[in-house]
Amino acid sequence: MTLACINRQILHVDLTNKETWIETPDESFYRKYVGGSAMGLTYILKETPKGVSPLDPANVMTIFTGLPTGVLVSGQSRVIINAKSPLTGAIGDSEGGGFFPARLKQAGFDGIVIRGKAANPVYLWVKEGNVEIRDASHLWGKRTHECEELIKNELQDNSVQILQIGPAGENGVRFASVISMLNRANGRTGMGAVMGSKNLKAVVVQGTKKMKPAAQKELTEIFVRGTRRISENPSNKGLQVDGTAGGVGWQNYTGGLPTHNFNMGQFEGSENISGETMTATILTDISTCFSCTMRCKRVVDTEYKGLKVDGRFGGPEYETVATFGSYCGVSDLNAIAMANQICNQYGMDTISCGATIAWAMESFEQGKITLKDTGGIDLHFGNADSMVKMVEMIAKREGFGNILADGSASAAKTIGRGTEDNLVVSKNQEFPAHMPQAKRSMGLIYAVNTFGADHTQTEHDGGYEETAGEESRLRLGQLGLTNNMKPGIICDERARLVAITQRFISAVDTLGLCTFIWGVGWSLYRPSELVEMLNAVTGWNLTIEDILEIGERRINLLKAFNMREGFTRSEDTISPKLFKPLQGTGPTAGVYYSIDEFEHLKDEYYRLMGWNIDDGNPTEKKFSELGIEWVSPLVQ
Repeated sequence: MTLACINRQILHVDLTNKETWIETPDESFYRKYVGGSAMGLTYILKETPKGVSPLDPANVMTIFTGLPTGVLVSGQSRVIINAKSPLTGAIGDSEGGGFFPARLKQAGFDGIVIRGKAANPVYLWVKEGNVEIRDASHLWGKRTHECEELIKNELQDNSVQILQIGPAGENGVRFASVISMLNRANGRTGMGAVMGSKNLKAVVVQGTKKMKPAAQKELTEIFVRGTRRISENPSNKGLQVDGTAGGVGWQNYTGGLPTHNFNMGQFEGSENISGETMTATILTDISTCFSCTMRCKRVVDTEYKGLKVDGRFGGPEYETVATFGSYCGVSDLNAIAMANQICNQYGMDTISCGATIAWAMESFEQGKITLKDTGGIDLHFGNADSMVKMVEMIAKREGFGNILADGSASAAKTIGRGTEDNLVVSKNQEFPAHMPQAKRSMGLIYAVNTFGADHTQTEHDGGYEETAGEESRLRLGQLGLTNNMKPGIICDERARLVAITQRFISAVDTLGLCTFIWGVGWSLYRPSELVEMLNAVTGWNLTIEDILEIGERRINLLKAFNMREGFTRSEDTISPKLFKPLQGTGPTAGVYYSIDEFEHLKDEYYRLMGWNIDDGNPTEKKFSELGIEWVSPLVQ
């Protein structure tokens, strides 16, 4: 049976030669790789030269949707961008939501493979199965809102969806993001810089094709079931009411709110930057992604020092509130909202940007960075004005911002003077705002994740500890996880939690699904319902085991790229700072990672993944088991 939920069309673009063509893979290709980064890596592994510079034209970039993208159910409109990362030197993987993913599918394509570099700035115009490479010289240098307005006027169509870079991507900021809807970001790993290196300003899509599932009646029932459940589940309802920043209070209470560059787990100004405070003060609306009833996206309207914070740029999520807030010792929500807006205007990842500034602030407090280095800018913790100013300087690569634009790890290497001791990174990517000292499995996933520290790649500890509720136990039990752990204790079961839930979430990611809707412990749907939904979409007869294999295949493809680039167990690590006791007061004061415990967890994780324990890489046997034996010769 032919899949009704796909186009069987992949768009190929050669920017160097201004050529485009369409590939029509058979259904077996979709059955094995399903979309997203798994599908993208089949091109990247075969075509991107080993050892290539991330900003070289030969660095192949892929933009893919997933099997369910565009059907009428919540949490399916996600787009995944992959290429070699300029921030980490490893594989880059970045996901974003909104309406662009569904519209790309409706325009007739399941994904785009981009090669080369245009002689001058260009954008892709994709409409109803047709594609055109258009001049973008007049758009170069424009911020995202300016670019969007010019494109919509040029095409005389306000309904087009635009995936674009801002000046940060053009300037090669290593953590530059790709923005759509002015407030949805493919944020991590610097894919905006790769896009900028290709002189590709934007991908603009328009389409009206309806994506038809195999079993519409069953899919509609699932959609309605989830919609009704939002008001019944406190976690889901809380996400809608206070957004992801609603987690600030709980993180602070448990000692897991990163403060002063991960020196402490509690922030005295946490209440001022909480989701509840945002809702009560500057929130003006909530937004959503295509066909999603969760409506979790914040829209804020305020000002900072007389400058307007415009609702078009959304509002800060939890990670953004933490990185520009508690990381930097800033308790001014308006300043955080302004920093978020600047990142969306210029196209930068808020996590790496805020965390890099926090690293600089700690180094400044210690005298390792001076006023001479910063050009007279006071970077003490709590200086909101300097934090906001530095965000824009980074985007423009002005002054000290030029050094910070390469990320904290590169900046520490440039400056030296012991600033390396203040890094909080894995594979040179800055930590998100979930502390391994409070969530003990986080340190392991930050280290072993193929594209650097990322909090979304595994279930968090609380759902699998003895204090977990009945619903979390039921959901994790569907994945075979039934041995709940004692809170705060390092044990082999934490490696098992990571290895199994990483596979499941990897499948969620490569299917182009949202973890808030289709995750594990607290999302809108249970793992068994993900299987139910996919079978209704595809007409297949998938099981939980099939989903886990899909996710495992993606992990091994990502890992194969790193393996080819020389990454081994030694790169699967976290900064030495994590092995020192936390300061301050609260539940995590004095807590630290033991190096021996950490290395043991890695041993157990590699064993569970079927990889070599000595070098932490997959074996030929593992590639063969997953039906990707073609990878083995490429990684030699």
